[in-house]
Amino acid sequence: MINIAEPIVRQEEIDRVEGVLRSRQLADGPEVRSFEDEFSDYCGVQYGVATSNGTTALHTALHALGIGPGDRVLTTPFSFVASANAVRLVGATPIFVDIDPETYTLDPNAVQVALEEGPPIDAILTVHLYGLPSDMGALTDLAAEYDVPIVEDAAQAHGARYRGETVGSLGDVACFSFYPTKNMTTGEGGMVVTDRPEIAERAAQFVNHGRSSAGYEHVALGHNFRMMSLSAAIGRVQLERLPGLVEKRRENASRLTEALCDTPVVTPFEPDGVDHAYHQYTIQSEDRAELHSALERRGIQSAVYYPTPIHKQPAYSHVDHRAPVSERVAERVLSLPVHPELSEKAVMDIAAAVREHYT
Repeated sequence: MINIAEPIVRQEEIDRVEGVLRSRQLADGPEVRSFEDEFSDYCGVQYGVATSNGTTALHTALHALGIGPGDRVLTTPFSFVASANAVRLVGATPIFVDIDPETYTLDPNAVQVALEEGPPIDAILTVHLYGLPSDMGALTDLAAEYDVPIVEDAAQAHGARYRGETVGSLGDVACFSFYPTKNMTTGEGGMVVTDRPEIAERAAQFVNHGRSSAGYEHVALGHNFRMMSLSAAIGRVQLERLPGLVEKRRENASRLTEALCDTPVVTPFEPDGVDHAYHQYTIQSEDRAELHSALERRGIQSAVYYPTPIHKQPAYSHVDHRAPVSERVAERVLSLPVHPELSEKAVMDIAAAVREHYT
């Protein structure tokens, strides 16, 4: 079986976790502080605040920006539901705008229309879906024009770059997930990164019950969204490997794209000046269900991310909205294995199975 994802855990992670267990400092502590510093350095920003998962990172970032009840946040309907849920969890309203059909990320033209014609917008939450950075040049220009902050949902984009800059350094605040299937993992975990000290301070307080740095003084309402030292120990090892892991994903993706170029499927688009991190290698197919079944018969996993746009989910039944591009894409997308554990033969077997389906 060729799996859609395979978390990579080596002896070094096991040894580092054992070291934390022997230290008996299992919760928040120096290991977490080191991971925060190292990950924020990797992103090219000053501050990192570790969290318990990617959803709590999004929740924390929005709170730290001051987003709350009555506010409106522009975001994409084509993402994992956590993107919009985090907006609702701080009491704000997600305002869905459609995506670009090639990149699957926010369409800047649709964003501009929403900013120009709708009620005031308080933030833009853009998702670097599948590991491809959003059109941050256009979005940051719009954000500056309308004086709106940008939150990067980079949960799938560790190691991606836009015009030479690392994802996570392009907006006012960015959020990452370290779920096991991501480009790097801590088991479960998340991270908020920013160059703005006031956001970092509010985030650090929020994840620790609103506690200030001066002992048991709780200056605001907060949660227990802290990361464990065990998770941070795994993350520090994974971060050292991340550049090589992303490069292997990009190599696998390049081989797949070359091998599938003359088939009916639509292969992933990578704009000039952008380095896709390929958390997922997502194609479009007019006969997705049949292709999925054909791959399964060959022992190749594939998956649909995401079959139902957020505004069509039962939890969003109160939303009266259409996003025709998102709705169309959701009917066609299929993700193929691209993870770093694939051999070159496995990559070619995946391509051969797709090609065979269309012959």
